[in-house]
Amino acid sequence: MTSVFDATVCELGEGPLWHPLRQQLYWFDITGQTLYTQTDDETKAVRFDTFVSAAGWIDANRLMIASARELFIHDLNSGTNTHVCPLEADNAVTRSNDGRADPQGGFWIGTMGCNAEQDAGAIYRWYRGELRQLFAPITISNAISFAPDGRTAFFTDSAVAKVMRVTLDADGWPNSAPEIFLDLAPAGREPDGAVIDRDGLMWLAEWGSSRVAAYAPDGSLVRTVPVDAPHSTCPAFGGPDLTTLFCTSARQGLTASGRAAAPLSGMTFTAANVARGQQEHQVIL
Repeated sequence: MTSVFDATVCELGEGPLWHPLRQQLYWFDITGQTLYTQTDDETKAVRFDTFVSAAGWIDANRLMIASARELFIHDLNSGTNTHVCPLEADNAVTRSNDGRADPQGGFWIGTMGCNAEQDAGAIYRWYRGELRQLFAPITISNAISFAPDGRTAFFTDSAVAKVMRVTLDADGWPNSAPEIFLDLAPAGREPDGAVIDRDGLMWLAEWGSSRVAAYAPDGSLVRTVPVDAPHSTCPAFGGPDLTTLFCTSARQGLTASGRAAAPLSGMTFTAANVARGQQEHQVIL
């Protein structure tokens, strides 16, 4: 069972990132338009004027952040933001959702409809100044993650409950058609965010299932870690030796009675000595 790492209640907690140089966790409340971090048991918040959902680290002081309309660089010390490129800037229907840096130094980001409109979103990759659409249409982009050898990427459209995998070339671009890695539809489970550990296991938050599930490279279920909130949203590994599992959660989608029955929903959770994760990859400008 996990315990509460941070009791801040997020309506839609997402995008946890363990910064390897700063040795601290960052995460988002997408609909709350806020980036959070915790240092010395103090929670700090940076609020934006639009939805923000995912980040990758550039160096000790800068993050690449995806918002509803752009990718931008956020300076953690000064608080200044620098535009990188538009992200569906002319589409008022969509916002960014799940994202993660890849082993080659690129940054993958998915979009979706603000109200989960069918087929409204897509998955993109930013790499050395170029933003390219990779996969569309997507209804709810999630589970963007990468095998330790850098040769395979994973993603899902949560609406169809299938986690896909695709092989990558030396520069990190997909070079094959996606194939099904996991089909969770028969079990009635909805894949959300995911991260791959050093041994190649996928740690997948399953929306509505109160858990993070670990799947082997052959797709078999290895173990589960319970989360004290129905809607677990995205895991990350962190801590000095990368053996601590963090997981964000959401209150979104719960009825009033559901929120009362699960009062920790929206908080960020942690579990020690779960597995050894990969260091989060650096975004190369």
